[in-house]
Amino acid sequence: MRLRALILTLGFCTLVLVIWGFVVEPNTFRNENYELTIPRWPAACNGIRVAVLSDLHVGSPFNQVDKLTKIVEATQHAKPQLILLAGDFVIQGVLGGRFTPPEEIAQTLRQLSAPLGVWAVLGNHDWWFDAPRVQRSLEAVGIPVLDDAATIINSDKCAFSLVGISDFWEGRHDVRKALALTPEATPILAFTHNPDVFPDIPTSVNLTIAGHTHGGQVYIPLIGRLVVPSYYGERYAIGHVVEQGRHLFVSSGLGTSIVPVRFLVPPEISVITLLSGNS
Repeated sequence: MRLRALILTLGFCTLVLVIWGFVVEPNTFRNENYELTIPRWPAACNGIRVAVLSDLHVGSPFNQVDKLTKIVEATQHAKPQLILLAGDFVIQGVLGGRFTPPEEIAQTLRQLSAPLGVWAVLGNHDWWFDAPRVQRSLEAVGIPVLDDAATIINSDKCAFSLVGISDFWEGRHDVRKALALTPEATPILAFTHNPDVFPDIPTSVNLTIAGHTHGGQVYIPLIGRLVVPSYYGERYAIGHVVEQGRHLFVSSGLGTSIVPVRFLVPPEISVITLLSGNS
């Protein structure tokens, strides 16, 4: 009798966990706020809010255009000064998904606006599908793609270089070329899709922002993140990472790929407030 009760309890708990991981959590998203103190970040730029939307994977389960519309609305509600789209707009081959053309995705993303602009880089899924087509779709609605490129952001007395670095797996990820486009001595905010490029980022970059890992999609307490698509394992899996004075932030993103599951790694719009450090 006790054994049967134990088996039923375990079966029920397993069912709840499966429903949570494959239905409930992937079907949600949240605005998650972070405050990062960044060395050498100018006082004139103190408090700038940056919204990061990564790994939208529109077309994956629970990530159709109607949800993207809600993500756009929630991003606007956060009132960021700068919006960064960190790649992987499309999805192919995910279980239970439906491919959504990049033109349709871009038409929804065109509703995004911020005083310092909306900027994008491409991810590996965008390259696997058709990188030029994804880029054309975004730029047709006024969202510039900064793959190994840079621009100057100016707002009152605040000025810094925004550098986009192309995907580590599929792009050239020419860090030197991108940084060569920045004026000497200007603060630098860099963003890219895959954080594996971080070891190549010099100390002149104040902060690098990335996505790609999905935070592993599944986190098991006491065990860790089961699968992180990185050569460095969990080292750059999620959140704020500091190495040798260099700062990296990795967003857990909004969609799923390969297996449509999320467990204790909820989809999020990462809203980062940049604070000035003293060193």
